[in-house]
Amino acid sequence: MSGSAAPVPNRTLITLSVMLGNLMQSLDASIANVSLPYMQGSLSTTADEITWVLTSYVIAAAIMTAPVGWMAHRFGRRNLHVTCMAGFVLASMLCGMAANLEEMVCFRFLQGMFGAALVPLSQATMLDIYPFEKRPQVMAIFGMGVMVGPIIGPTLGGYLTEIFSWRAVFYVNVPFGIVAVTGLLMFLPRVLPRSDLRFDWIGFGVLATAVAAFQLMLDRGQGQDWFNSPEIIAEAVLAALGLYLFVVHMFTAKAPFLPPGLFRDRNFVCGVSMVFCTATVMLASSALMAPYLENLAGYPVEQAGLAMAPRGVGTIIGMQLASRIAGRVDHRKVMAFGLLVMGVSLYSMSYWTPDVDRATIMLTLLVQGSSIGFVFNPMTVMAFTTLPANLRSYSTSLQSLCRSLGQALGVSVTSVMFVRNIQVSHADIAAGITPFNRVLQGQDAIQSAWGPASRHGVMLLDQVVNHQAQIIAFNNDYRLLSLVVIPPLFLLLLMRAHVVRAPTPATTPAPPPVAAPARAAATAD
Repeated sequence: MSGSAAPVPNRTLITLSVMLGNLMQSLDASIANVSLPYMQGSLSTTADEITWVLTSYVIAAAIMTAPVGWMAHRFGRRNLHVTCMAGFVLASMLCGMAANLEEMVCFRFLQGMFGAALVPLSQATMLDIYPFEKRPQVMAIFGMGVMVGPIIGPTLGGYLTEIFSWRAVFYVNVPFGIVAVTGLLMFLPRVLPRSDLRFDWIGFGVLATAVAAFQLMLDRGQGQDWFNSPEIIAEAVLAALGLYLFVVHMFTAKAPFLPPGLFRDRNFVCGVSMVFCTATVMLASSALMAPYLENLAGYPVEQAGLAMAPRGVGTIIGMQLASRIAGRVDHRKVMAFGLLVMGVSLYSMSYWTPDVDRATIMLTLLVQGSSIGFVFNPMTVMAFTTLPANLRSYSTSLQSLCRSLGQALGVSVTSVMFVRNIQVSHADIAAGITPFNRVLQGQDAIQSAWGPASRHGVMLLDQVVNHQAQIIAFNNDYRLLSLVVIPPLFLLLLMRAHVVRAPTPATTPAPPPVAAPARAAATAD
């Protein structure tokens, strides 16, 4: 890896083009969530069937992320980037035109396939066109697209659906996508494809099976009662078997599509492991906050979006601050600080009640967002510090895959624990509601209205108990998420320190003009 990249023409325009596509892809992973009820009525489907609009996109993106590195070398990064961007725009337009569920699922699957390559290709391109000393600032820009997209996606989707319709959620990609494709065609440097490369179909097949089965297990597990369902058991077995066969094949095959050299670099292995762990927290905490504010605290949709906005602002601030101090402070210390702040903020949220004031919510989310920036920026820089440049396309695709799997696992686990904790807490609270409870005895208006002897009283009591059980369940989920920061803290101990480079000759002060000839003359004598 060279210390400084050669100057690249139109570097700023290339950055804008790749970041536009990067932001579009990360937005589309979450922007359609709030529109599902509207799609359900328009496409005449059930609540269970409409979730395939999300599932098809996630599965396609997860499967097609892994071979991005090979495809970039085989077909040329520029050709692949332009093709995937154009395909993503076309698939977005088709999603907006879908007339039934079958079309929507098919077009969303295509959208996920084309969109899978955008984030890793953007990251690899930005690492290539900027010199080493500017990578912290570059990764801060890149991180804003990756991290802010899922955060503002639900808010933006809600506004577009409310003002126009759910189809606008997909049509909004078209004009920005055309601009991005034009920029890539005009400014992105050409890279010659390598026609000698052969695709590792066995490795891809077993990894795709593992990823698809894992995603299906997480998406459908809650509705199928998890491991009480033969379907979930079969998907879990397929996921474990596919992963095992992939690992064995990767280290024994002559030309696997993911080079084993990736896993010989300690910083990269620790980096992608940390990406997986932190990704479980980042999306899950955001996914919990929206229903908490709307269902329990009684916020309207637009007010809930505004209350959550400081998290995205904090992420941008944290990434910019982390990039500024990258050359003066050990990256591991910056990440440790961010992880500790993230854990403390999540733990403080485990004591919230629905009457928590808005200022506290916004301040906590601002701090939490800044902690994400302090973790993500140096983590990305350190993961690629010691990795050879020829492995960059492979490494960025693997990092994106780990991020997607971590997000899916985090949302799934918190959803499972939320439902289970509601049931347990509901049973515990209801156990104290008996005719012998003094609170329910008496003849005043409130006591008689809540009296368990009437159907109306039982319904009111059940609503109150369920409300309290949901509060407890939310608190327990945030307490669980606060513990997820512990494994990354231990991984920091295994990472090699980032070496701060000495100033280049161009920045070293030149000697006095008279002293140099004098020394030369003395040497000659």
